[in-house]
Amino acid sequence: MTRRRPYVIGLTGNIACGKSLVLRELAARGAETIDADQVAREVTEPGSPVLAAIAQEFGAEILRPDGSLDRRALGAIVFRDPEALRRLEAITHPAILAEIRRRVAASERPVVVIDAIKLFESSLARDCDEVWVVTCRPDQQLARLMARNGLTEEEALARIRAQPPQEEKVTRADRVIDNSGSIEETRRQVAALWQEVLARIGRRDDPALAEPSSPTYTAAERPGSRKEHDDGSAETDPDA
Repeated sequence: MTRRRPYVIGLTGNIACGKSLVLRELAARGAETIDADQVAREVTEPGSPVLAAIAQEFGAEILRPDGSLDRRALGAIVFRDPEALRRLEAITHPAILAEIRRRVAASERPVVVIDAIKLFESSLARDCDEVWVVTCRPDQQLARLMARNGLTEEEALARIRAQPPQEEKVTRADRVIDNSGSIEETRRQVAALWQEVLARIGRRDDPALAEPSSPTYTAAERPGSRKEHDDGSAETDPDA
């Protein structure tokens, strides 16, 4: 018998808007999660052909002494030069997309979530049954990114401006999660949308896809203001 394809949710949103909080919530409910940022790290490990191609294109100064990728040095180049960013993505994206698609095809879970900051730009959105976009206020995004990555305001703004405006993603989304409020408010939005997904795939009574019994994210994990929450992800990669 042919194995049933999983229901695929694409999760996106601009840097430091809160995708990782939503991703944790979905993982706690039984979804298999694929983090494009983590896949990017794996395909650029020392000795990989992708890392060799990056070093050839941008020079040995983007490598650490141990041969690993210095993401901050690379980011300083590509976040200020759109053409350099395009050259980097031409190297990294094919390998990242191939690995993500391989993992989706191999999954035995009924629901798979692809977390990708460039879900639309990379064509991954076409692989998804629905797309969720996470947003927050611009001032929160800036503050969270500075606190999370230890960036100056200028560095953080360069990363934010290197991405299309949040509004462009919102107009293409099937579902929008507003992460401007409290963690609990975001969690309630995820819970409601999750129940809609379970109803759509006929799995509302599946115990493997039930609500988590305890919180997956706490205020102690948040940098910056106690009233705000960070997404906790590692999106310092230019290709994340």
